[in-house]
Amino acid sequence: MIEDVVRTLGFLCLGSRLRRIGERLQADTQQIIDEAELGIQAGQYPFLAAIDRAGPLTIGELAQSVGITQPGATRTIGQLLELGFVDMQPAPDDQRRRLVSLTDKGQELVDYSKATIWPRVAAAVADLCGDLDGPILEQLAAIEDGLAAMPLKRRRTAAAPRVLSDAEEEEGR
Repeated sequence: MIEDVVRTLGFLCLGSRLRRIGERLQADTQQIIDEAELGIQAGQYPFLAAIDRAGPLTIGELAQSVGITQPGATRTIGQLLELGFVDMQPAPDDQRRRLVSLTDKGQELVDYSKATIWPRVAAAVADLCGDLDGPILEQLAAIEDGLAAMPLKRRRTAAAPRVLSDAEEEEGR
């Protein structure tokens, strides 16, 4: 078996390791979203959540709220505009500012997601991280090992509905 250099180099590669874990969590979350056939990317949800929580926001405010660059926020909002989940209108007090708000379709998606998708993902991540204790590198190893052993969509918790394995689905359970 080939050596996991990122894991072996410890703190030297902490950023790469965190990115790897983040990408894996986001990919697993995307599988849950895809099962629900919602037509949205996992990385777009924080924008919808920010608008849902704070009301209409400018692109700059969204970028700050989500913690990314303004060009990244502009790109994501453009995608959400195309999907019909958000609308952008001039601010009533300053026509130079444009406010992004949820459309009815976007609000329906957020309401559905808050009731079904978000609790399932949060419960799966809590299950993954529930037993973590000790130094950060050991915790990261436990998260990576846990994701390798069982992706988020297969994790079962009391707060989320049980998801059947592929074998159980084939058997008709």
